[in-house]
Amino acid sequence: MGRIMVRHRDIVVPGDIVAEGRDVEYKGPFLERYGAKIVALITGLVTIEEKDGKQVVSIIPLEGAYIPRPGDIVIGLIEDIGITHWDVDIASPYRGILTVQEVLDKPFNPAVDSLKRYLDVGDYILAKVLSFDRSRDPLLTVKGEGLGRISEGSIIEVKPSRVPRIIGRKGSMINMLMSETGCKVLVAQNGRVLVNCPSRDLEEILVLSIRKIELEAHTTGLTERVKEFIREERRRRGV
Repeated sequence: MGRIMVRHRDIVVPGDIVAEGRDVEYKGPFLERYGAKIVALITGLVTIEEKDGKQVVSIIPLEGAYIPRPGDIVIGLIEDIGITHWDVDIASPYRGILTVQEVLDKPFNPAVDSLKRYLDVGDYILAKVLSFDRSRDPLLTVKGEGLGRISEGSIIEVKPSRVPRIIGRKGSMINMLMSETGCKVLVAQNGRVLVNCPSRDLEEILVLSIRKIELEAHTTGLTERVKEFIREERRRRGV
């Protein structure tokens, strides 16, 4: 029989044994099986759930840099422009590469045209990671619904490890944030958050709420506490 060595929502560090036995399953990239033992690879919060009669463990990361994965939606900052590609800061140890083929649907001739016409240094973009294997920088695309240059809103930087907590289980936290503030919120996997709010006060309340989530990510009952915090701030500011 399998045995889980920790409790739901315990904090573990790299090397901690989370479970033993083949009857326990795990999901996500932050755990690894060594023989009969399932071991934590990062510092994070353990979640335990039951699926098809088996216990499944996973970890919500609390620290660590963003490592790209194919399919991730990221917010990038154009840092440099080459002849046929853009270098993109994606808040990662790896620099994103956006080729002209992943932006334009027409032929491009660098002898007579400039990439600056389409995206310039300092522009923020919403992009998808097409491929990444750690042997070369991740390839990005802005082809797809909703992707491309970001023309409005503000960017908030958060720890990538806090992204799952800001989104919440089945979107519970982010949906609450939008409902209580009236702001539009898009959380990218690389720890950048795009917000578009009806007023400056509501944007400030939203930012303070996100910072509260970052600080208290390991605690229980956080969604309700953040909701009450937003309502109190709105009462205090009269918005």
